[in-house]
Amino acid sequence: MTQPPNQPPPQGGFGAPQDQPPQGGGFGAPQPPPAQGGFGAPQGTPGTPATPPPPAQPPQAPQTPPPPPQPGYGHPQQPGPYAQPGPYGTPPTPGPYGTPPTPGPYGTPPTPGPYGQPQQPGPYGQQPGYGYPQQPQYPGAPGTPPPGGSGNPFKGKPALVIGAAVAALLVIGGTVYAVTSGADDEKPVARQSDDPKPSGSGSASADPANPGDGSGNGGEDPEDLNAGRQPGEAKVLWYKSAPDAPGSGADAPGMWITGKTAVKAAYKQVFAYNVTDGNPTWSPIAFPQKICAVTPQKSADDKVVVAYMSGSSDRAKCNQLQQIDLNTGKKGWSGEIADGALFDSTVTIELSVAGKTLMVGRSQSGTAYDLDTGKKLFDKRKYGAACFPTAFAGGTNRLISVASCDVGGSNEHDEIQELDPATGKVKWTQPVKKGWQVARTYSVDPLVVYLTNQDKKAWNISTFTATGGFRSEVKVNEKFAPQCGWAILERDLQGCKGVAVDAGTLYLPTDTTTGANEIVAISLADGKEKWRVKSPADESMAPVRIEGGNLVAYVKPSYDAGGQVVSIPTAGASHKPVKLLQNPQGTAEIEDSFFDGAVDWVDGRFYISSTRLTGNDDTKEKLMLAFGK
Repeated sequence: MTQPPNQPPPQGGFGAPQDQPPQGGGFGAPQPPPAQGGFGAPQGTPGTPATPPPPAQPPQAPQTPPPPPQPGYGHPQQPGPYAQPGPYGTPPTPGPYGTPPTPGPYGTPPTPGPYGQPQQPGPYGQQPGYGYPQQPQYPGAPGTPPPGGSGNPFKGKPALVIGAAVAALLVIGGTVYAVTSGADDEKPVARQSDDPKPSGSGSASADPANPGDGSGNGGEDPEDLNAGRQPGEAKVLWYKSAPDAPGSGADAPGMWITGKTAVKAAYKQVFAYNVTDGNPTWSPIAFPQKICAVTPQKSADDKVVVAYMSGSSDRAKCNQLQQIDLNTGKKGWSGEIADGALFDSTVTIELSVAGKTLMVGRSQSGTAYDLDTGKKLFDKRKYGAACFPTAFAGGTNRLISVASCDVGGSNEHDEIQELDPATGKVKWTQPVKKGWQVARTYSVDPLVVYLTNQDKKAWNISTFTATGGFRSEVKVNEKFAPQCGWAILERDLQGCKGVAVDAGTLYLPTDTTTGANEIVAISLADGKEKWRVKSPADESMAPVRIEGGNLVAYVKPSYDAGGQVVSIPTAGASHKPVKLLQNPQGTAEIEDSFFDGAVDWVDGRFYISSTRLTGNDDTKEKLMLAFGK
């Protein structure tokens, strides 16, 4: 958020590095880094999660020294050693068609050489394009661990490689986790819920009209967030206050919008609100323990699956599943996920939806279930030359698997596979060049992956054909800043926001420390820049989705204006943003306060929600807002 006149600029904006790593906690938060951390690097004993940062505070007079504002939606974090870097930070080294630049300090762009000089090869052994391999796109000097979400030091590593690290991890607070072996004996435990009706709610907030537990009527507005709304500004259609959370904070993952219902998970509950007026659509569903994972996407018929912890002790696993119908609140099947073989546990899991298939990813394997019935479909386990499936990503009808192979051996590498979502049959396999790790999928259909090379402190964005053939590498010498969050003990392939892909183009936001940034359109056919457009305000913007052939983007709020939703034509000669919605200035501070906020644009309404609750009882923390005309 831009500061008022005569005040110092904030220490970062959308895509800007932070001076200190955030003190995150809970699911997906970074851990205190070991000496030489980072995905693929030797790990020490991980620390315990730290207390998460509070949301961004409103602008205030400078102090000595001035405290940097905490991040809201779109502000990149400096994650810990197990987080996957998003492509932001030092710009890339010009590749085979550019002379290597002279290294500079963090944030100083290298001096690019003349186009046409050779460079080092990319992760697929292809003749890479301009800019590859890239310099590390993460905060910190060389040798520091890369940030961002997928630095799982345990996934895909055989027992001899990770035994000590896992043993160290499992001993937390003087308690040793029970590690279950015998994956071959695993049986799906899916059961129909005895009570098809939604559960009652938990504790409520102090806000009588919008208590955050689903019982508020949504129409009343004791805070009157529309007070002082100026002509041309959108309305706050409704808002919800956050439920009670522990003082250490709690996760609020997932946000799903259907034709009539906005659904949000927070701590131990799932809430549903009418999209037009915020009235409860169905009673909140309460879980006995905290929610630890959700399917990032909903199915075509509006079903999701939520995972919650088996207990509250240090021995608890993220292994309890519950299917939910978003439109009715009806609880479908439920089940418990068993651990796999030794070192293949459910301490954390990943959930993906691929058509009618739910894929549950453990640390070294995965199990697929029918999303409607909970019936087990297949297991994806170790295969070939010691290849351990470590992460999965789902699309409309596509299921992508990433495996770590021959870890510690002479042929150590990653492999990408496409699986048939119904049978698990391998459609194709694409080995990745040694030294490169698949960290994120920016898109599943078409497939666009983000890779890192810890040894070279480099990154790479590659695209693939429908049959798994290598298609192109991004050849844009730029600092990019998608919001990729963090992950602990997992790659979290689908953890990135602020990036969009259509059939032929990748849309990425550029990095900026202050002021306006740009969105760059990159051809999937050849990896070259097609066009770029600057933010219409003196704030950063990021892609939200593709709609009707246009790119919808969110522009962050400033001190004197709310955020904007804009539409950018993707075809033709002009790509000038057209304003769809101007949020009111009166809610700018609330917008900016959402920690790692989730946003969406559906049917002319803009939704923003927090993904992390502070647990601060002294503030009326907001969970979710909806804007419209």
